[in-house]
Amino acid sequence: MKKVFLILSICAVLSACGGSSKTGSADSASASNQTAKEQESSVDTNANKTGTESSTASIAPGAKLIAGSDCNTCHKVDTKVVGPAFKDVAAKYPATEANIDTLANKVIKGGKGHWGDIAMTPHATLSVNDAKEMVKYVLSLKK
Repeated sequence: MKKVFLILSICAVLSACGGSSKTGSADSASASNQTAKEQESSVDTNANKTGTESSTASIAPGAKLIAGSDCNTCHKVDTKVVGPAFKDVAAKYPATEANIDTLANKVIKGGKGHWGDIAMTPHATLSVNDAKEMVKYVLSLKK
């Protein structure tokens, strides 16, 4: 009887340990599949943008920075939320170095009055280079 109990206990322990390691490998396989899908989608995106005015290399960093920040709380690409739609900003400002510098400073310092009475909160921790990359991406979204 003790041998049966011991064998069943060992089987239970092995099943419990084996179950969690299988989940871990399934998670890592799932993560690998997700990474592969993201790479495929970025390849497709890059292929579709061939021949456009601005290169994908200059757009991608700005899009990533915007996705990782709080910009999408107040702005959307096509729709006015609290602040203007990104495409409306792109339509108003040509992508010149002067406009990129001006808008990057507005992102960092905040501002009010150009798009209504609601002020844009400052993003003082954002570097000038990151703000410029974000602005370049926004200005690339012309209608």
